[in-house]
This record gives sequence, C-alpha cells and structure tokens, in this order.
Amino acid sequence: MTSDNADSVSILVPSGMLGAGFPESTITRGIALGADVIAVDGGSTDSGPYYLGASKPKTTAAAVARDLRILLRAASGAGIPLVVGSCGTSGTDDGVDWVAGIVADLLAEEGLSMKVARIYSEQRAAELKEPLEAGRIHPLPPLGDLDGATLEDCTHIVAMMGHEPIAEALSAGAQVVLAGRATDTANAAAYALLKGMPAGPSWHAAKIVECGGQCTTNPRAGGVFATVDRTGFTIEPLDESAACTPISVAAHMLYETANPYLMREPDGTLDVRDAVYTALDERRVRVEGSLFHHAEQHTIKLEGARITGYETMSFSAIRDPLILKDIEGWATLMHAVFTQRVEQTLGLTRDDYDYDLRLYGYNAVLGDLDPATEPPREVGVMLLVRAADQALATAVAKVANPLMLHLPAQDMDYLPSLAFPGSPAEVERGAAYEFVLNHAVDSLTPTAMFRTEIDDDMGDEHDA
Repeated sequence: MTSDNADSVSILVPSGMLGAGFPESTITRGIALGADVIAVDGGSTDSGPYYLGASKPKTTAAAVARDLRILLRAASGAGIPLVVGSCGTSGTDDGVDWVAGIVADLLAEEGLSMKVARIYSEQRAAELKEPLEAGRIHPLPPLGDLDGATLEDCTHIVAMMGHEPIAEALSAGAQVVLAGRATDTANAAAYALLKGMPAGPSWHAAKIVECGGQCTTNPRAGGVFATVDRTGFTIEPLDESAACTPISVAAHMLYETANPYLMREPDGTLDVRDAVYTALDERRVRVEGSLFHHAEQHTIKLEGARITGYETMSFSAIRDPLILKDIEGWATLMHAVFTQRVEQTLGLTRDDYDYDLRLYGYNAVLGDLDPATEPPREVGVMLLVRAADQALATAVAKVANPLMLHLPAQDMDYLPSLAFPGSPAEVERGAAYEFVLNHAVDSLTPTAMFRTEIDDDMGDEHDA
C-alpha cells in the first residue's frame, strides 16, 4: 500500500511511551526540522500480564493528556498526522476508547477539529476457533499448541497489527490514528511505507526510534528525529545537548530482540546484517544497507491473559543482626512454621494456596544465580499469597502476620521485633493474571482482524 511517493519522510518520535513525558521544546525543534509525521508508542507488555488481563492502563490519564496536548497542538499546527500505537498499554478496545476520550476532551479544550481514526485489535475467543481448527494458529516459543479452552479462559485477547491498518487509516485521511495493539515499529514505519519509502530503511529506522531517546547518549533528554530516504536513514536527537553515535544507534538492535540482526514483523523480516552506521558529525548518524525480506505468509501475533487467582501481599523488614547472620536459616524456619500454622488454623494444604517468600536486599532478584556471601545490614521480607479468592488469600497472609513481626531464629532466646512499613500489614492486590497466548495466526489479509472507525470532526462534535 503506497501513495504519493516522496523523496524522503521525516519521523518525529517524542519518547518511548505516551505518558512518559518529554521537554516541549524538543517537539518545537522537531517540527522546525520538517517532521512529516509524529509517532509514539502507547503501550507494552513489559510490565506484565495485569494490564492486558484487566484491560487497564499503567499510565495515569494526566500524564497521557499532558503529552497528547503538546502533540496534538504540534500536529495540527504543522498539518501532519499523529500516530499512537498500543493505546491504553495493552491495546484493548477499552484502551483505544480511553485514549480517544482524552483526545476528544483535549481537542475541544484547544478549539481544534481533527479527523481521528480508532483501530480496534481485540479478538473474541469464539472468532478464533475457526483459524485454530483450520491449523492457522501456530505457537511461538516457549509456548506449545493452543486449545480452545485456553482461548475461552482469556479475559482479553489482542492481535498485534503491522503497519497496514495504520497506513489504511492514514490513506483515508486520518490526522490522528489511535491504534490498538501494534508492533512497536509499526507506528513509526507506517507513514514512511505509505509514502513509498523502501521497506529496509523504513523498518530499521522504526526499530531504532521506537524508544525515543534510548538510542542517544542521553535518554532522559527527549526523543529523536529520523529521516528515511531511498538508500537509508539519518537520525539525530531532538535535544541539542544529546547525540546519536554509531554505537548508540546500532546498540538499540539489541533491545528486546532475540536476534540483533533479524527481526520479524507481520509481513516479513528486517535484516540488518549488512547495515553500515556512519557518523555524519558529532550528533547525527547515517545508516545504509538495511534489507527487508517479505514473508510468503503474513502472520499476526496473538496476546492473551487469564486470571490465575487472587493475591494478598505483606512486607516486613529485618535489622536484627542475629537473624541476618543466618538469614537463609531464618527463611527455612519461616517456610516450615508458616505452612504448618496455615494447616493448623485454616485446615489448608499447599494444594489450596500458593505463596512466594522473597528476601529483598539478600537474594530476592537473582536467587541462587548470585548467592550472597556477606550478611546484609537489613533485609526486606515480601510474602505474596495467591489463592482461589481474595478472602482466602488474605486469611493465609494473616496467619503469617505474627511470624513476619516476631519469628526468632533457631538459636535466639527472645522474640525479635521486625518492622512492617504500614498498617494493615496485608495489602489485597486483587486478581492476578498470566500470559497464556504467544501464538501467530496466518492472516487472510493484513487488515481483516482489525476494525477501524473514523470520526471526521472530533473536537467540533465533542464541543457541540
């Protein structure tokens, strides 16, 4: 899908994620440099399955509105499109509507009227049964074959779109595109591909700019500006105090990729094995030699999450040196006494609940991969209980309360006083989720799984 072939396309990426913030001056500079499109990612799976499972954003509305207000003003003023991908963190339909509502309010407040496209990516389990039975859904590592029951268990399922639905919305005249779940690169690549730029440089540039300033010498200074042309792309930071170097740009291919040279998109594979990174000056880098191999079969990745139970968390802290000199012995005793008292008081066995006891400051993050050798000055003890319902999880966590406060080590002849940071000590976390879909669908068309709705005059209509 191409239109209006151009000699080059300049992409302004303000930050790695909508709501993360950026200096407004960097957007002004990007517009002055001649941006043709503003693109920003609105989501991620980095923060775990809750946001997809519960269909909730991880960013606060105030932060998203702050960023969007600046970007809408800039895009409207320059007459260029704004593309937001993976709206609402996970890209569910709720997420798209959440961002669309913020956009509508902002346009009305700013006295602007823009053509806004909403692209929905959420899938219904029943509609995925046909491709599943037809053998068109394939597992991606580390998951195995999919069954219909797993689809039904998911609270939300999204399909990760490539550039095609976004490009289609832009072709329809959308000035603002609010996409559901999309590949991080599709947001930035769509306009360049639509304008006829070669696929290799377009996808490579999109990969490098996906996290804004992360490919620069100062990722805290704002976003980046990339210009894609017929033979490659040139990239520079939007903040004049930062710099792009061949190393900082090339290194971003290591970020979130299993292979730093090959990266799969729905319609093919980016190949940067022969890419050459050249410093044009102290701040700008030129990249040439990027290739893109179109796939014989277009595929769409599925993401889905289901509830695994309900969690209650408790956190205590240890400063007692007699406990800390053998913290592993104390933890072993804690496991034994805790499970014994749960059985004594609640009549529950380990089949009825699950828990995680982690010693922060000692080995909570890496565990046995990095065993401690010296007693720490203090250790935080996190107990996370998971059960079939919230009341049961809290009841189990409450059994641990006196132990988290006073459990002595084996060789102590007094009750130590440990420290809860707050009262009550137990915090109910609600439903817990896990990702259960990491599968690819053989697409009938690049856009068939997505639904686009266009509001021709958002802002005017909202203000009426």
